[in-house]
Amino acid sequence: MNRLTENKLVLVTRPTRLEELIARFNTVAQAKFYVEHLGADFSDYEREDAVYRRAVAEAEAALAALGRLQTLRREFLPNFIFGPDDTIVVLGQDGLVANTVKYSDSRPIIGVNPDPARWDGVLLPFAVEDLPKIVPEVFAGKRQLKEVTMAKAELGDGQKLYAVNDLFVGVRSHVSARYTISAGGREERQSSSGIVVSTGLGSTGWFKSLMAGAVSVAQAAAGGDSRLTAREGFAWDADWLYFTVREPFPSKSSAATLVFGRVTRAEPLVVVSQTPEAGVIFSDGVEKDFLEFNSGARAIITLAEKKGRLAV
Repeated sequence: MNRLTENKLVLVTRPTRLEELIARFNTVAQAKFYVEHLGADFSDYEREDAVYRRAVAEAEAALAALGRLQTLRREFLPNFIFGPDDTIVVLGQDGLVANTVKYSDSRPIIGVNPDPARWDGVLLPFAVEDLPKIVPEVFAGKRQLKEVTMAKAELGDGQKLYAVNDLFVGVRSHVSARYTISAGGREERQSSSGIVVSTGLGSTGWFKSLMAGAVSVAQAAAGGDSRLTAREGFAWDADWLYFTVREPFPSKSSAATLVFGRVTRAEPLVVVSQTPEAGVIFSDGVEKDFLEFNSGARAIITLAEKKGRLAV
């Protein structure tokens, strides 16, 4: 077919809830029985699936006219090798954009909302019908790209893990994590339910939730002091991260004073595990994407050397 350019386009898609149910229960009928048995509306799953399939078909048709197209399912992202000049189009929820940024190596990403009536789409500023206009602008370098700062955790043996929203350092279960934390020239031993390190992109998610909870507790303890307010998010391209310690427990062998602060290239966060087993570092809420972090392991957490680039 005739196409506008020979530029490579990679369309990243995800399975719908219905597809995941069919993969689990083998047939639509069995999936429907399971959902309705729980009292849920199966037709909502069907509507979502139909809208998404239509959006994929329309996006593929539009992109195939603009360049060489390859469609990539979410599960293949970690092992996919992008070409140096590839442009990436993500069709899905915000989480799919964030997950794609980790593997994009600064290639431009266009986030497309397949179902605006269902998804808010903070990272999905475009609709499928915008693609014929937006993609050529990205090809020509005429579209603004917003940089996204990423976080990186590196262990002493060289293993690395990147995060677009946040890193979690702790234990798989609800057992307390034990570790030594160092930041800003201070160090202390702690026992807590884990450390969350947030980027600017993730600052309106888990970080905001942590801050809102901490402020609410502080207000209640202080009798509702109106001077205490929850922090807003910070810039996506900020040259710092924030770390927050969850539920630190002060005791004879653990302290709880070094619980919040900035992480920069000059002052990284250093954590040494004292957890015998099940210690982990995972990124962006994906527990399958993790590093083992048991007794003796040392992690240096700082800003990643690479950034994401989102079309806006």
